[in-house]
Amino acid sequence: MRKSLSAFIGCLIVSLLCSAQEGEVLLRHICIIDGNGGKPAENLDMLINGDRIAAIGLNLHAKNARVLDLSGKTVMPVLISAHSHIGYVKGNSSSAANYTRDNLLQQLNRYERYGVGALLCMGTDRPLIFNGFRDSSRAGLLPGARMYSAGFGFGMPGNPPAAAFGLDKKFTSGDDPEIAGQIDALAKLKPEVVKIWVDDFGASNSKMPEPVYRAIIREAHRHRLRVAAHLYYLADAYKLIDAGVDIIAHSIRDQDVDDGILKLMKEKHILYIPTLSRDAFEFMYADDPSWMHEKFYKASLEPGVYEMVSAKEFQDNMRNAPSYNRTKTGFETAMRNLKKIYDAGIIVVMGTDSGATPTRAEGFAEHLELQLMVQSGLTPLEAITVSTKNAALLLRCNKDYGTLEAGKKADFMVLGQNPALNIRNTETIEQVWKNGEMIALTSPK
Repeated sequence: MRKSLSAFIGCLIVSLLCSAQEGEVLLRHICIIDGNGGKPAENLDMLINGDRIAAIGLNLHAKNARVLDLSGKTVMPVLISAHSHIGYVKGNSSSAANYTRDNLLQQLNRYERYGVGALLCMGTDRPLIFNGFRDSSRAGLLPGARMYSAGFGFGMPGNPPAAAFGLDKKFTSGDDPEIAGQIDALAKLKPEVVKIWVDDFGASNSKMPEPVYRAIIREAHRHRLRVAAHLYYLADAYKLIDAGVDIIAHSIRDQDVDDGILKLMKEKHILYIPTLSRDAFEFMYADDPSWMHEKFYKASLEPGVYEMVSAKEFQDNMRNAPSYNRTKTGFETAMRNLKKIYDAGIIVVMGTDSGATPTRAEGFAEHLELQLMVQSGLTPLEAITVSTKNAALLLRCNKDYGTLEAGKKADFMVLGQNPALNIRNTETIEQVWKNGEMIALTSPK
């Protein structure tokens, strides 16, 4: 999964003297974190031709290229979130009524300002995007982050996410003939994955019966669609993997993972999305963390949200909520499990569940996720690879995105400081590039 940048610099040496074509840009004297997991490479040049990286190497020359001296700056791939939601949040509300083209574009632009180049909306999309919007966004023809979609997801009647997003594709029996029909309808939309909610949400809701999710997985696989499961319990992880699930879309949080589940996940090539920030947002505001008073966080919010979360009443209510201790304990378990799962050689992928509610800050959440992964025991470079290369693998767009290599799309961000030294340096965004062009933006820092 890892490939050192130095391994392919030698292959690019032939490009040290290259004749420039119109539209070429040469970035000089940069520190590159390529996303492959190797150490940052200092004082390199990167040549961009059109929307792609033409070469990376030492002392590149390109006649007539526009030259940008970025001495002291670090260049890394844009982040990719493989579990987010978009279109529902507006102000302090989260509602299907907010799901408009203008709101989608505004939020995609917000993600991009924060260096998030692509995201997978995990099962809450509405018909609006399937009339060209999703495909145009994914192709980079619309402004903002590239949008990938899991279409509409499947949950039990009344379960909190399905109810909040106004979804009605729910089943109570594995023999329900509607399952095949609904998967057939979803397959026509060409989603990246099929999302299922398998959880009892702290015993507040009926858990999806095993026969139901087995039927959904079977029908999805008939269309060669992968299935991503929202879960909480280790026991459910065992059953879902046995049923053929492909992606675990949240952390296992009820207990520490054991050797059996680690072995099974690796054998079945399960992709694991921890969404640590999702749980952090459910209790951290009660502790009034320092980051919530910084511009980088505040600039990511809808109007009125900062005033809401910084109010003493809001923080007291969160601290006194019946779910507070369970959420905090589950988060701590998730942190331990992430390290064990990563060390077992299972592919971990960045996702945040951002955008599901106004408090799960779009764009900021992805940087918080990086910090939490490092707190769990990953190195900054490991966390970055999880959030670039591995996420592109899940989205199956790794031919073009996820790492900085010759031939790939020139989607990257320029940082004022090196995140390999301190993961919070991903917040020092100075430029975001998409399709080989610098995007006009106001830095959120």
